[in-house]
Amino acid sequence: MIFAFGLIGLLIAQFVILLLRVGLFFQKHQGNLTDLPLVSILIAVRNEERDLPKLLKSLERIDYPEEKLQFLFADDASSDRSLDLLNAWCQSRANRKVLELKEQEERGKRKVNPKAQALANLGTLARGEFLFFTDADCQVPKTWIKELLTCFEENTGMVLGITQVKGQGIFAKMQETDWWLTLGLVKIAADLGISTTGLGNNMVIKSKAYVDCGGFEALPFSLTEDLEMSRAIRKAGYSIRSQISPEALVDTKSESSLPALLSQRKRWMSGVMSLDLFWKIALGIQVLYFPALIYLLIFSPQLGLIFGAIKWGLQSLFLRQVANKAGKELAFSFLLLFEIYFVLLSVMTILYYFWPSATEWKSREYS
Repeated sequence: MIFAFGLIGLLIAQFVILLLRVGLFFQKHQGNLTDLPLVSILIAVRNEERDLPKLLKSLERIDYPEEKLQFLFADDASSDRSLDLLNAWCQSRANRKVLELKEQEERGKRKVNPKAQALANLGTLARGEFLFFTDADCQVPKTWIKELLTCFEENTGMVLGITQVKGQGIFAKMQETDWWLTLGLVKIAADLGISTTGLGNNMVIKSKAYVDCGGFEALPFSLTEDLEMSRAIRKAGYSIRSQISPEALVDTKSESSLPALLSQRKRWMSGVMSLDLFWKIALGIQVLYFPALIYLLIFSPQLGLIFGAIKWGLQSLFLRQVANKAGKELAFSFLLLFEIYFVLLSVMTILYYFWPSATEWKSREYS
């Protein structure tokens, strides 16, 4: 009983601190952008013909001088029309380039992250003072470049934006809410100077920091290359910032099915298991909260309901505040349903992570 009380109390205290940080001590970085530097946008693509047109249209709308932009794409052995779409889009401008990568035959366990390898190849071609990264299934706002550039100070090596998951139906809405929670935690951690992950679909790295840390080619094998890059940036002596604002908001698509979502989470869990102790404790409290709450509901139903309601209320307020900072609204009705979703997904993710099966990513399997 004491353990259950203590665990739930810790989680409630955690959300109180998070609410205070986002409500009273929220950092919106807004420096003066007196000069517009040359920037490079690096995107790895594999079998994305459905989503590429939307990405390319969003890139065309970016509010930044054409002569200060360099677009670099790496087609990672796509079997659909992705390469054709990229070639057609890039042939009309001198500042657009496509690098075609062939499938490599490998034996045994795959020891190379093809996305990291593709980005490493693009890094050698980048001429910009700042390297912007997003994914082929995303759409960037026209304010993307200028907004994230204003976040840099002399010792800043990486800046993370904010990403919203979009799709049709309740399943997509639950994924969106989950992302608000995760990226809200990342924002608070970054503001406090605590080590955090990268965000491969919405981040920018100062080119000097990229060179100093060795780039993607110097990273150890990992299915979460953005996390490894954030570690390398910090190890090289640079700080990492996070920006939550409407101007830094990138859209990405939701996973279409539960198996696809679990496969994504299994890949992410490989990175989670290597996080610092702070993150392991914070995430562990989140997971253990539900067994503790069930225990209270069985042996002290009234207290269980009270503590459960307090936790849900604080969590919901935090989620709404994070979304509001990005210019979005979250309905309380979805937040009540999210509590159930989060419990079920957490249990299934843990079970699936330890299930002896390969991790599938972009039509490839990793042992």
